[in-house]
Amino acid sequence: MKIELDVHTHTIASGHAFSTLQEMVKAAADKGLKLLGITEHSSGIPGSCSPIYFRNLYIVPRQMYGIELMLGAEINILDTEGTLDMDENYLNMLDLRIAGIHSLCYTQGTPEENTQGMVNVVSNPYIHIISHPGDGTARLLFEPIVKAAKEHHTLLEINNSSLRPNRHKVEARPNNLEILRLCKQYEVPVILGSDAHISFDIATYNFALELVQETEFPEGLIMNTSVEKFRKYLGIGPQI
Repeated sequence: MKIELDVHTHTIASGHAFSTLQEMVKAAADKGLKLLGITEHSSGIPGSCSPIYFRNLYIVPRQMYGIELMLGAEINILDTEGTLDMDENYLNMLDLRIAGIHSLCYTQGTPEENTQGMVNVVSNPYIHIISHPGDGTARLLFEPIVKAAKEHHTLLEINNSSLRPNRHKVEARPNNLEILRLCKQYEVPVILGSDAHISFDIATYNFALELVQETEFPEGLIMNTSVEKFRKYLGIGPQI
């Protein structure tokens, strides 16, 4: 499978990652990608970016080392209402908007309540991608989320990092298998995410691709294979 993009990565600006922006872009170019997304954690994660970081994204070139760069955020979902920790003023400053649940800043509910909050975020017109919905941080019912993702053209991520054995996320594998099977059933595209926190991990999808193979998931529904397909599905034009 030819991979053209990775859009869920982090630099030292996120506070717990280990490569600079230029190191990340250079590594992406060396791996032959056409598009790299850098999506720093929003302020709900301790030690991460203050809002002024996102206010200044306009100064960064969107072409670097021969590939296109998209700059955005991985925004925290805070509760079962789908509240985000970034307001519209800042959301409008981003090329790419990912939203996800993180244990450090999420108020849990029942599986039904968590699911409704996630559906609310999937339905939010600002949000392009849901990060690691299957990692087990919150108990979710995946069928309503997959149906909402299809309706609103929001991509669900199969997150490679959460599937690493040393992460000890025991629910990640069965949950992601369920997401893939449901997306295959309903013909809903997905995106593979490296969640790279160091340049060496950019476009590393080994664990995710094992699940793709196991479910015989159609390559045509994987958005990483074509920048053009990715842009068209999300309605995002070139950032040049």
